[in-house]
Amino acid sequence: MDRGETIAGIYGELTRFTRRVRARGGAWHPDLSLVAYTLLAHIDGAGRVRAADLAAHYALDKSTVSRQVADLRERGLVTPVPDERDARAHVLTITPEGRRRLDEANASLRDRLEDRLSSWPEEDLATFAALLARFNADMS
Repeated sequence: MDRGETIAGIYGELTRFTRRVRARGGAWHPDLSLVAYTLLAHIDGAGRVRAADLAAHYALDKSTVSRQVADLRERGLVTPVPDERDARAHVLTITPEGRRRLDEANASLRDRLEDRLSSWPEEDLATFAALLARFNADMS
């Protein structure tokens, strides 16, 4: 197999993986869609983030993010707090309930991944982890 065929194969596998994640995203947590989970995880990782920054990061329309953020707020998963850099603005931060649900979703994902990889030898796991880290570092 030449390099072009190999790259095409990788592309195909990444596409299958992405489709599977999208299709099963709602199963991670009964109350969190894939989009809600993604935004909640991002807000948690950032600590505090403006909705406009979420829109820019994910290349989404601000109104789309606004609707998602409104849903997260209504569920009590995020809350707006005054932005220390700009008294007129607010940033989003995760609430204790948001933290609890995110932790539950993360634990569920880790458990499912552990199940899927349970038959893999340790050496293959280490190689896979190293290659994923390299791939993600190159994407930055």
